[in-house]
Formats: sequence, C-alpha cells, structure tokens
Amino acid sequence: MDLRNIAIIAHVDHGKTTLVDQLLKQSGAFRENQAVAERAMDSNDIERERGITILAKATSVEWKGTRINIVDTPGHADFGGEVERILSMVDGVCLLVDAAEGPMPQTKFVTSKALALGLKPIVVLNKVDKPAADPENALNEVFDLFANLGASDEQLDFPHVYASGIGGWADLELDGPRKDLSALFDLILSHVEPPKQEFHADEPFRMLATTLSADPFIGRILTGRVESGRLRVGETIKALSRTGERIEQFRCTKVLAFRGLTQQPIDVAEAGDIVTIAGMTKATVADTLCALEIDTPIPAQPIDPPTISVTFGINDSPLAGKDGTKVQSRVIRERLLKEAETNVAIRVEDTPGGEAFVVSGRGELQMGVLIENMRREGFELSISRPQVIFREEDGVRLEPIEEVIVDVDDEYSGVVIEKLTGARKGDLVEMRPAGHGKTRIVAHVPSRGLIGYQGEFMTDTRGNGVLNRIFHDWAAYKGPIQGRRQGVLISMENGVSVAYALWNLEERGKLFIGAQEQVYQGMIIGEHSRDNDLEVNPLKGKKLTNIRASGSDEAVRLTPPVRMSLEEAIAYIDDDELVEVTPKAIRLRKRHLDPHERKRAARAE
Repeated sequence: MDLRNIAIIAHVDHGKTTLVDQLLKQSGAFRENQAVAERAMDSNDIERERGITILAKATSVEWKGTRINIVDTPGHADFGGEVERILSMVDGVCLLVDAAEGPMPQTKFVTSKALALGLKPIVVLNKVDKPAADPENALNEVFDLFANLGASDEQLDFPHVYASGIGGWADLELDGPRKDLSALFDLILSHVEPPKQEFHADEPFRMLATTLSADPFIGRILTGRVESGRLRVGETIKALSRTGERIEQFRCTKVLAFRGLTQQPIDVAEAGDIVTIAGMTKATVADTLCALEIDTPIPAQPIDPPTISVTFGINDSPLAGKDGTKVQSRVIRERLLKEAETNVAIRVEDTPGGEAFVVSGRGELQMGVLIENMRREGFELSISRPQVIFREEDGVRLEPIEEVIVDVDDEYSGVVIEKLTGARKGDLVEMRPAGHGKTRIVAHVPSRGLIGYQGEFMTDTRGNGVLNRIFHDWAAYKGPIQGRRQGVLISMENGVSVAYALWNLEERGKLFIGAQEQVYQGMIIGEHSRDNDLEVNPLKGKKLTNIRASGSDEAVRLTPPVRMSLEEAIAYIDDDELVEVTPKAIRLRKRHLDPHERKRAARAE
C-alpha cells in the first residue's frame, strides 16, 4: 500500500485536534454507530481538561488506497521537545492557521523546525467561517513568516486550502461547495512525497526511536519510522546511542502499527511506515534500533536547551502526609528520573543534601503539567519559584529573551506597553491595529520579567487580553527586575481558621483561605495591601460577654477567598516562599530557613 507520513502543526486552540477528528471520521476510521469522544486524539486527562495537546500522538487513515500516517503535535512551545523529535518521522507538514488570528508564536516555533528539515508545507486556513476571519491577510502573513524563516523557493510555493475543522470541510477556493475534506486529502496525496522506501527496502533494518512509553502487558515500547529494511517479529536487533555505543541486544517481541485510533499487531514492519516495537529494556528516545551488522546510528535532531528550573522537594509542613501516599524523597526522585527518561526536554539534578531536586525545562506550563500529574498520582511536594537559567559566553552573562505577542483592546494597550517595557525591561518591536478595536503588540522581554506576569496582565486587560510568548534568543543580562510588589499575610498560629478573625483581616488585603480551614505557622493566608509581610492570627475568636446588642452580633459575611491554580501559585510566590502541593490542596508558605541561611539572606539583601 502507498504511504504518506504527515504532521499537523498549529498554535494552541487553532483547531488542530478537531480537524484530525474529522479526518478520521471521513476516511472511515470509525464505524457508523461507533461512540467516539470529541477531540479523540487528546487521550490524556489534563489534555481534555485544558483543551491543549501535550503529548505527540500518531494515527493513520486510508484514502483512495493510500495509508496516511498523521502525527498530532503539541501546539505549545513548552512541549517543543515532543515536536523536534516527531518531525524527523514525517515527509510533510500540514500547517493550520486561524484565519482571524493569523500565524502566532507557537506556529513560528514549530514551522521553523519543519522548514529547517526541508519539509514542504501545506497551509490550511482554518475557521474561515468566523465573523472576524480575514483569510487573505492570514495567507499573506504566512508567506511573510516563511520568508523570514529562510524557506526555500520550493517551500514558499506552498498550496493552501480554506477550511472549517468543526464544520468538517476544506476547499481550494473560499467560495467552494463546503461539503467535506476530500480536497485536503487529495492535496496530501499529491503534494507530500511518499517515503523513499524503494532505496531502502533491500538494506538492513534501521529505525530512530522518537517516543517512549510503557504498556502494562508488553512493557517498554518505542515508536519511530522505519528508515530502511524490514523487521519481522522474533528477529534479534540491537540499540545504538547517538554516539554509536552499543546499548543492548534484544529480541523483538511485538511490532504494532497505527490503524485508526488503535494500534494493531503486524508481522512485518516495512521501510517508511511508523511503527511501535517492544522487547527492549534499556533503549530510549533518540537511540537507533537496527540490525546487528550496522554500527552507525541515525543522526538525531538536537533538542533546544531548558530555559527555567524549579526545585522539587519533600513536603515538610505540619500538614505533611495527610493527603498523599508518596512523600519520601527517594520516591519523588524515581518519578522525576522516569519523567526525564521519556521527556527529553526535561533535566533532573540532585541538590547537595539529597532532599530536593532541580528540574530544568522549557516553561511554567510544562512544569505545571508535570506537578499536576504527580499530585494526581498521590505525591506530596514543595515547589520553589521558577528560576531562569543563565549562560556565560566570553565572560558575558546571558539570559533568555522571549518574544511576547499581545492582542488587547485599544484602551488597555498603554498599560500593557508600560508594564512590559518599564519594570520588566522589555523592548517594543511592533505595535499595529489588529481590527475590531484591538491592538497587536510585539515585544522582546527577559524571561525573568514574565514569571508571574500572566495574572497581572489579566487584571490590567479586564480578562480580555490574549498573551502568547515564545523563546526568542539569548541576550546580555539586563540587570535586576523587581518581583512581586505586595507583601503577604502569614499565619502565626496552628489550628482551624475562624470566620470572625478572617472578617477582621479583610481590610488588610485579599485572603487565600476561607473559614474552617487548617492553617499552620508560616502558612501564607493572603496578600497584604502594602509591600511588607505581616504576621496575623486567623484563629482569634470574638470575646464573649453577657451584653448583646441589636445589629452588632449578626452573622459574619466573608468575601469569597482567592483560589489560585497550580500555575498561578508557582508564578505568585517569591524567592523565600514555597508552594505546598498535595492531592487535595495547594497551599503557599514561607520557606523554613535555618540561622545560617537567614544570615546569608540578610547579607545578600
């Protein structure tokens, strides 16, 4: 059967996974009466809850006698480690662009990787039926983007279709019949080259492993594209590292191929097909699986370095061990090393004491997803404030700079520019009208200045602004940047919070807790209205007397407390604070400092 391997890439929320749903349905991958969940490719719980793709996943469809292997890639740069490996498996990319928003930061990130590999893109202008859609302008912006990224003449001569993923249609003309996706299917067959298997079929077996996972029945499994030769179940092969060192020799116990949403066992893996292999015990991502006579590994795509680090430690608060079952540092370390094995964009290092671990990655969202997965598995953790990773080159200290693209109502553009270019030391690159009363702002801002800015941005824009950010470059250190301006309210007692005490504390600032909640000494229970920290007593009840007065003893009415999400909490804390994460709670607290650390901190200030 003819083969086509294609990746679908897009910015977050541009409709990529919804389009894959329709491709599966219209190609006959589902039965007529089969119950299929919406966004079928988002199989992870967190992906479904947040509406984003985190893990790259493959599927396959058949169209006019040709099998099309489709890889659904993450749209967020924090999960770019998945994208960089996946693109080496495909022969073409389908770039999805929102016809109203045009190409966005993550589009630029993934497209630059695809163009560098020489892949020829197909552009799908999605959501052209939206009232604010401007497909011709979006198409011009895509062309400009390709030109800026150094695309070849062949890549610049890209075909495009107008589509609606949720409507299930794609047409070569804007005023086409709008019936189905046959125009897109035909374009994939004609524009994407088949794998060059005729040159490789008679050579020994070789495959580059791009994703690693585990199956409860068959154990460790690796997925990749067969570069050359054939592999039969039961054959003995070996694994080579990137440098060519032999890792292990093993017998292939199972070969699985993607058929619709499921993987089915096959007897022979052919050159060009995307398959999953079982039987190994040590081989991992970026290793070459090959026949015994081969000694040269397949070159693997380099992975961009991490830009931020977070310290994971044991939960040592007075409430430790009440919610979770996995609380020891040894168990936390094993889980983090297991994550680093499957996710090449994450690095794990031990701290000198061995009680905490420094985890480096791409961004706050990536760290937040890892922590959320761990708390759902029963872990209790204490998490530090994210720290930017600096580099030294020729004696110059460099820091990561991010490109920030903001779409905001015209009336709020001034305050956004002031915040980004003033205290956060960013440089304004572009400011232009985006239509419908909105302004698009592009700025280059140090990563340090963006930690914790999202919440402030939503307040400044009354919840109507959209902020996207992506790593841009390294630049010379821009000097100190002011952190959070407000102080915090800190509990001075252990016990259960009292409504009367909280009612009296409301004039001091915003509260993070409600009545009848467990608190302890050092726990942060609110934000102070001033810039200093304040120790308060949330347990103090009303003094009782024999005298009752009409009106003064009415029931206390509290303002609902501010409940932070995990990412908001991590971005909110200061350097001397921690986030306590358990399966049932997210709390903020002051870091416990021994006398020597206190002296060092005082000298540093």
